[in-house]
Amino acid sequence: MTRWRWASLIFLGVSMVLAGCRQDETVSAYGASDKVWRLMEMDDQAVRYRATLTFPEPGQITGEAPCNTYTATMAVPYPWFEAGAISTTRLACPGLADETEFLSTLSDMTLSEVLGDTLILSTPEDRKMVFKSDD
Repeated sequence: MTRWRWASLIFLGVSMVLAGCRQDETVSAYGASDKVWRLMEMDDQAVRYRATLTFPEPGQITGEAPCNTYTATMAVPYPWFEAGAISTTRLACPGLADETEFLSTLSDMTLSEVLGDTLILSTPEDRKMVFKSDD
């Protein structure tokens, strides 16, 4: 067998081992999973509507916006936060403007911090979402 083939086989074997050992490095592995996070503040203002965020499995976020449920992917390691393309149901309600603002702000968030029952999502520009958990 040529040296190139040996190198290819070794690379393939190492890649398979690493793929099998991959662990969740997202915020869900650092205290955010198994909780329902309720939005309390957005950009230092109390919110008057219900919006939630959950981490049901590695690489996925879901929740309830003021009108619809939503889901998105997330694969960046903690403390980074990046909601992938957000999909929602399509119900109309009086809180649709609040929902648009919530989902847009969630998409802007780039950092996460879990402090017990508090989850803080933020940006370098000092935008912030503060969530609380009852758990």
